[in-house]
Amino acid sequence: MSLEGAYWLAWSQVPGITPNVLTKFVEYYGNVEQAWLADLSELKAIARLRPNLVEAIASTRGQLHPEKFLTEHLRHNPHFWTPAAPDYPRLLLETSSMPPVIYYRGEVQPEENQGIVPLLAIVGTRNPTEHGCRWARKLSSYLAKYGFSIVSGMAKGIETIAHEACLTAKGRTIAVLATGVDVVYPQQQQFIYQQILAQGGLILSEYPAGSNPDSNRFRARNRLIAALCRGVLVIEASEQSGCLITARQANELGRDVYVLPNSPEIPQARGCLRLLNEGANLILSEEELLIQLGTVPQLDSVKPQPDLTPDLAQVFQAVKIEPTAFEAIVQKSNLPSGLVAGALLELELLGLVSQLPGMMYQQKC
Repeated sequence: MSLEGAYWLAWSQVPGITPNVLTKFVEYYGNVEQAWLADLSELKAIARLRPNLVEAIASTRGQLHPEKFLTEHLRHNPHFWTPAAPDYPRLLLETSSMPPVIYYRGEVQPEENQGIVPLLAIVGTRNPTEHGCRWARKLSSYLAKYGFSIVSGMAKGIETIAHEACLTAKGRTIAVLATGVDVVYPQQQQFIYQQILAQGGLILSEYPAGSNPDSNRFRARNRLIAALCRGVLVIEASEQSGCLITARQANELGRDVYVLPNSPEIPQARGCLRLLNEGANLILSEEELLIQLGTVPQLDSVKPQPDLTPDLAQVFQAVKIEPTAFEAIVQKSNLPSGLVAGALLELELLGLVSQLPGMMYQQKC
């Protein structure tokens, strides 16, 4: 791991530090190493820190040497990413709330981290109706067969069903925990936890090995689920459900939110109806959902226009006839992401490219 990674890890040990504060430090200093070495009064001014956080930073810096701490930490936590690592998920890097450390256990697929393979979250109540169970199975298995990796929180009910249906369909599933990756909560979830690992899935968490559940960590876990994925599917949720937090955080991050409708007389449906009222997308069928997600390939092809500038032509050639992820276009075109974003907008205006939900693009027929 790089020296910069050691400093990300060190910052994660400061009580009360948030990803937003670290983002401000990076914007000002260019990296977290310089922030770690900076004067406390300067840090306070940059991020408008409260006195108790300034004290926590001072105390942690006085007790912890980043490089030595990294060596010790690796003994119990051999697998984790920081934003300095090449495998750190790209969608998280695009947010101002990227966690300083993500721990993992299981099989890593670089294409997911690069944004080439799309991740979709399926979340819902712990006490689903038969209608909710049926649709969770149907959607998870259907999407898995179309190449989506299914992400959820491994909670009882809808989320366990989504994981199981994905695995049954020979798909790829990822569980995001509010505990360490080695802690299963509640214990009844041990079976699905082992299933995910045994069938090539992945377990993720912001918390180191041995971390037990805490009420604040579940909210943070929901934020991580939303940030990792291109979209969030809410199957059933009451008006007090934590799934609504996940959906609203997804909205704030510019992700797509889809909800399963049901009668307002069903308590598990009222949260979904509330999200619909706030502008979420309606799930009517598996096929229509796929179209909304932009996964149905077009058969015709379009050749690049001869009068395009070199940069526009390069970006256009990186966009496929089938929906293509923004990160894949950046990687294939080998151009800066800002330039690619501008080129895609220009290509849209020229009528050559269309933007689809979930940061996907495709050539127009």
